[in-house]
Amino acid sequence: MSEMDRRQALRVLGGTPAAALAFTWTAEEASAAAAQATQARAQAAARRQPYRPRFFTASEYATVVALADTIIPRDARSGSASDAGAPEFIDYIVAEQPARQTAMRGGLVWLDSECRRRFDKTFVSCAVGERGQVLDDIAWPARARRELSHGVQFFTTMRDLVATGFWSSRIGVDDIGYLGNRPVGEWPGAPAAVLLKLGVSYE
Repeated sequence: MSEMDRRQALRVLGGTPAAALAFTWTAEEASAAAAQATQARAQAAARRQPYRPRFFTASEYATVVALADTIIPRDARSGSASDAGAPEFIDYIVAEQPARQTAMRGGLVWLDSECRRRFDKTFVSCAVGERGQVLDDIAWPARARRELSHGVQFFTTMRDLVATGFWSSRIGVDDIGYLGNRPVGEWPGAPAAVLLKLGVSYE
């Protein structure tokens, strides 16, 4: 895709209904996308090759990875969004929902344009602190400046996708401590901390 300036990016986003920036899917669709993304990632790893996006260009996908890892970075508790395969998940979701593609592509252009305006470089080329400055201005819709509304809508969509991709993965499941349907030999009751918080007891 050819480079677009800030004005063109705003025109793309401005011509897109706000509803198109909000992703909707059933649990089955999200589960299927997660499974397909995991399979594609495993196949790429088996070939010792990087994942090849279905929808995004190489530069767009690099931005998706960087943004996803900014939203959910690796820490002492678990891996990052990209460790969990969230970028592959997002690529599959966007590829399967053509009506969302213009909004997503326009959002990525907006992000790079905003970074160029502030720092004269793309989001991927920005330092962590510089990325944070831009994202801090669009991460809280209620306090964001009106002129950043397109960035706010894009970031909200991307954050939802990253979270869904992350917590649909094995890393995400382990992160929240989900045990699944396992037999329990004895039910000791709700944890004491939960009972205290709710102000109830078994007595």
